[in-house]
Amino acid sequence: MKLKSATTWLQGKFELLFQNELVRRIVQNSGYLFSTTGISAAASMVGGILSARLLGAAGFGTLGTIILFTSTINNLASFRMGELVVKYVGYFTEHEDRQQAAAIFKLAALFEMLASLVAFGLILLLAPLGAKYFAKDPETAPLFVLYGLIVLANLIAESSTGLLQIFDRFRRLAGLNIIQSMVTLLLIVITFFSNGGLPGILIAYLVGKMIGAIAITIAALVEASRRWGAGWWRTSLVLLRPKWRELAQFAVSTNMSATISLVTKDSEVLWVSLLRGPVEAGYYKLALALANMVQMPIEPLPQATYPELSRQVARDQWANFRYILRQGSRLAGTYSIIMTLFLVLFGKFLISFLYSPEFLPAYPALVILLAGLLVANTFYWRRVALLALGRADFPAKVNFVLAVFKIIGILLLVPQFGFVASAALLAGFYWIGSLISVVKIRSLISQRERATQARVAGAR
Repeated sequence: MKLKSATTWLQGKFELLFQNELVRRIVQNSGYLFSTTGISAAASMVGGILSARLLGAAGFGTLGTIILFTSTINNLASFRMGELVVKYVGYFTEHEDRQQAAAIFKLAALFEMLASLVAFGLILLLAPLGAKYFAKDPETAPLFVLYGLIVLANLIAESSTGLLQIFDRFRRLAGLNIIQSMVTLLLIVITFFSNGGLPGILIAYLVGKMIGAIAITIAALVEASRRWGAGWWRTSLVLLRPKWRELAQFAVSTNMSATISLVTKDSEVLWVSLLRGPVEAGYYKLALALANMVQMPIEPLPQATYPELSRQVARDQWANFRYILRQGSRLAGTYSIIMTLFLVLFGKFLISFLYSPEFLPAYPALVILLAGLLVANTFYWRRVALLALGRADFPAKVNFVLAVFKIIGILLLVPQFGFVASAALLAGFYWIGSLISVVKIRSLISQRERATQARVAGAR
């Protein structure tokens, strides 16, 4: 009887939750992305299992090192134009200013294109150093350059993704990502059974990602023409002159945030490979991949939530803003707790059965990472909420301070304690950064709410 009452209560809570149009739209849009994330994650896991079995711990670590080396340099040059597109194209779309919306997308695409070319030049220049110090094998330098071609395929992929998000084309994004994942998996399977080795696996990832990036770019250009007319790209950038300083500040802040993330989160495997070698990098890459199971359905939520938060800021709807954050945390936190318990209980079995006992040393790092992700996932909206509130600089400042301590920790602890220390530092970064950001967001919302109330009262 008690079980039936609890089930009825839980069902009622979920029904009440999804009655709200904002939450329903976020869940629907993230659902499109989650469908692809789920399929992509499953394909990625199968691909990772085959790659690990084919290459062994050292080869698997080298694979992760090459991929992360390229993405790190790309992020270093990137100005996260997708976020700028979501915020400002969304703003001008809400105010029915088609010309300025088109000008923002054009500006973002041009800057991203320039940044991509710079990133590829850096990869060409630094590939020999990456091979020598990270992969510990100078002969792998051509593989670094080969995978670097992905940067050219992503010339304006970030801006394109942002445009498709702001116009709610999440289903289209989902479909294209599924195609990319399936192509990648198919090529990995072919490589596995033909014993293609590291070059074959790397080409499989490269071709799959290139197909996805080019398809998203084409979809965005078609959407832009549909929204603003075939000649939208001729829109003069002079229209944006009054906002140039604001746009530059936003772009620089998001770039700083991305650059700091390279040190604090995105380059974890590179640090381990540099300080401990490819074998431990392989263990850590596996721990991160399994921890990604907890992030899998959470990953699409920031993309789906950011446009909604930006809309509510443009409309001064602070109650809706709070509601989105509160309900988002409830959904994300509940899932994260369940998956964390599952992986803690069955993680060793999964590693041994799926990847081989060789990778069992990855389990302690997995448990530590899960502790950090539990908090990071619950407050998944922390960064996009600050962007929507116009405080792109705040996460950059917080991450910079934390990055200084994390680098010191990496240099002192990882050489002695290995990749487990790297996992502990990352978990601590998630805890501290998340809590500071949440406190700041609560303060900003209260300030904006009071300002809106005062403005409304003054207009009466």
